[in-house]
Amino acid sequence: MIDLLIAYGFFLLKIITVLAVILIPIMVIVGSTKHKKETDKGRIIVKNLSDKLEEIGVSLKSAEMDPKAYKSFLKERTKKKKKAIKGKPKEIIYVLDFKGDLQASAVDKLKQEINAIIASEVKCKEVVLKVESGGGSAYAYGLCAAELKRLVDNKIKLTVCIDKMAASGGYLMSCVATKIVAAPWAIVGSIGVIAQLPNFHRLLKKLDIDIEMHTAGKFKRTLTTLGKNTKQGREKFISELEDLHVVFKDFVKENRPKIKVAQVSTGEVWQGDKAVKLGLIDEIGTSDDYLLKLASKFKLLEIEYFEKKPLTARFSTAIEAIVEKSVYKVLDIFNKDRFIT
Repeated sequence: MIDLLIAYGFFLLKIITVLAVILIPIMVIVGSTKHKKETDKGRIIVKNLSDKLEEIGVSLKSAEMDPKAYKSFLKERTKKKKKAIKGKPKEIIYVLDFKGDLQASAVDKLKQEINAIIASEVKCKEVVLKVESGGGSAYAYGLCAAELKRLVDNKIKLTVCIDKMAASGGYLMSCVATKIVAAPWAIVGSIGVIAQLPNFHRLLKKLDIDIEMHTAGKFKRTLTTLGKNTKQGREKFISELEDLHVVFKDFVKENRPKIKVAQVSTGEVWQGDKAVKLGLIDEIGTSDDYLLKLASKFKLLEIEYFEKKPLTARFSTAIEAIVEKSVYKVLDIFNKDRFIT
């Protein structure tokens, strides 16, 4: 097993090295030949999700009906559509997607999408946000929550759908919603704060390496990775974590007043009926199920902010994807046969 992992690690390093050797010179050349002024190339892409869902259903009709009946069905469907166009237009529901990482880097995309909804002044029945996040930086996810709060403050109903996970910072932003719908096995909660960092002081001491750090302000730096940590600094660091936890709990209580915060703020996670009973979510169901029910009554528009990234950013993203997949592959080897249902 160890030999396999070592061999895989060397193979991964070879791939990254080859990519770097080939692509870095290309990026340098491209970057040196471009002298155009930087402009905001971002744009909002709108897709009619109602039509997409309808077409999926219609495609199955062709398989179960004979050609004559199917042709008749299509004619009748066309008539209904023409009639609907002449009648009262359906109310709009906007559908957004948020995939979170440790730094909640998708917050910029989310912000632009919310800007578009509010700035358009188009009356919408509801905004549905699909969230998938295991949390991360408290401050970054706090910004996500603040952006979503803008919709609520503008009297727009906000529904968050969770299919897999909205934990810690993911739940922090989700609890702003008017309604939270989670799939039966989706993980929610983890209302807590965690921080960890390595300390190399003893190793550096053995190597006779001194580290100097000077601060103005008693608690400008509490814990450090290189210097010697003090009992006072450690206690201050822990007290700051506790203070942040209190802010987190108060925020959840403010947005979901029916929750017994002391009961759910232990850092634990919950699923299904238990999450409903604790008040962490309002309904059990998948995002697809929720949207399909809405599609029969309302016009669903899926919107996404898209910004064309420069070559260097695309290269960086590609490398990150390769490394991430490789790490997951190694973890999969370690965890093989551990969790089987």
